Amino acid sequence: MAKKLKSTAEVYLRNFIFGVEDSLVSTVGLLSGIAVAGVSTATIFTTGVILVLVEAFSMGVGSFLAEDSTEDLIEKKKKTDKSAVAGGVVMFISYAIAGVIPLLPYVIFPKETAFIISVSLTLVALFGLGAISAAQYKGKVVKRGVKTMVLGGLAIAAGVLIGSLLPVS
Repeated sequence: MAKKLKSTAEVYLRNFIFGVEDSLVSTVGLLSGIAVAGVSTATIFTTGVILVLVEAFSMGVGSFLAEDSTEDLIEKKKKTDKSAVAGGVVMFISYAIAGVIPLLPYVIFPKETAFIISVSLTLVALFGLGAISAAQYKGKVVKRGVKTMVLGGLAIAAGVLIGSLLPVS
């Protein structure tokens, strides 16, 4: 019996959740690490913009390739790339937009304040993402929210630890 492809909505939701989570964690982890390393706010911002845009593109392409390969394996016949392309676009957009959350405070506030606000906003966003994910899949909203926030927080801690071990100034 042939496996059934996931619905388009499932593909989009999976890409959205993955894109937002990865963007929040990767971006705040990097920004936090380089902030404690002692670089300028301009360097933090520039690095963050480059990271978000390059990773959004990379994640979008990766999503397309993974979905396209899965469809090839399951269908073993000629197909359209519409679902794979749309999934990649969802991944790109969700990654790019979510990356603004940890990055924006560095545009508005001094570096030390921006660091605290960036981490705080990201932790809140991770909790919200976990809660939304649980609600979609009929799971335990608070438990999933806390789990997502704590696991993302570990990446932030890793970025801070690495940045403090490799100071620039």
